[in-house]
Amino acid sequence: MAENGFELETFLPYRLNRAAEFVALRFAAQYKARFQLTRPEWRTLAALGSSGRSMTATEIGAHSSMHKTKVSRAVFSLEQRRWLKREEDGRDRRFEHLALTPAGEQAYKELTELAKRYQAELLSTLGADDMEALATGLRAVERAMKKSVAGE
Repeated sequence: MAENGFELETFLPYRLNRAAEFVALRFAAQYKARFQLTRPEWRTLAALGSSGRSMTATEIGAHSSMHKTKVSRAVFSLEQRRWLKREEDGRDRRFEHLALTPAGEQAYKELTELAKRYQAELLSTLGADDMEALATGLRAVERAMKKSVAGE
């Protein structure tokens, strides 16, 4: 144990962040190699594709926990690829609705296949029991954090 009684290696936020980064980096290597996407581009594409509807940049940021600057750059890049289109809000010109183009929908479909294969790889590596235990633990953390944010 550390002199001050704090053990970083057992601190839950540190462990969750480190584990998430390891898992995310391995997947990032796959989608970067296949599609030359950055992490914010992947997350923006995934947010739009999984929602099944148009979203504003603010909604994408909230959905994916990304800063508006990262969302803005990702939107610009995906628009340059012609995977995303913008449409002004008819009532409030400050907002734009973002949606995938047919090419973006195809890319999202291919990316989800890549994601499914990676999920299967993780299942094979961890085993069903550990994967289920991890899912249970994550649900507990998410539920507890939602309660604390809501002030319950």
